[in-house]
Amino acid sequence: MKNQFIQGLMIDWKKIEADSYLRKIEAIKDVHTLDFNKSVTFFVGENGSGKSTLLEAIAVAYGFNPEGGTRNYSFSTYDSHSELCDAVTIIKGVRRPRVGYFLRAESFYNVATKEQEYADIDHPSEKYHEKSHGESFLAIAQNYMKAGGIFIFDEPEAALSPQRQLTLLMDIYKCAKDGAQFIIVTHSPILLGMPDAEIYSFDNGEVHLCEYEDTDSYIVTELFINNRDILLHKLLNE
Repeated sequence: MKNQFIQGLMIDWKKIEADSYLRKIEAIKDVHTLDFNKSVTFFVGENGSGKSTLLEAIAVAYGFNPEGGTRNYSFSTYDSHSELCDAVTIIKGVRRPRVGYFLRAESFYNVATKEQEYADIDHPSEKYHEKSHGESFLAIAQNYMKAGGIFIFDEPEAALSPQRQLTLLMDIYKCAKDGAQFIIVTHSPILLGMPDAEIYSFDNGEVHLCEYEDTDSYIVTELFINNRDILLHKLLNE
């Protein structure tokens, strides 16, 4: 029996306008259902392939604020999310999460600012703006990740050094072992190395499961590390 909070989703394309740009995103325009079978699911693909668009729709359809935060956050700095969330139906499991967080790199500053505004005596601010970007990014992830929670992360590696990415990988792995679920968009070959995770690729015009070694993040990184001089000579002298 599946134990995920979000076991899958359905997309009703009749709710999307005929001229919507969403219908032009090759990888997602033919997606009607998607299953989540693991505690950790990664979305990978080239920029513009639709992975963050679908992740955002999942988060908003599940009740998170479009710009991020917990499900108690309610604010809008700039209304930029697509209407895909209105067409997405979340297939929920029997369990209910104790906590949850939607973390997205592009609106992190806004969420950190709002966290200060929401603070009170009982819930003091963590003062993320007083930390470096990488430190605050990792801190906000670690502070909210709990056992039995649902966490939706969009490029959590954006501000993190390789060492801190390893730290985040360990934290996510432990939390998932304790009953949490993660759905993550990433380009990080470090995070993608998570044991027993499923990886959905948005490349080649369709959403499909793939192996770690088949992701561009792995292939390009391995190619560069193992053939740096040859590759740089070819790239920089063409």
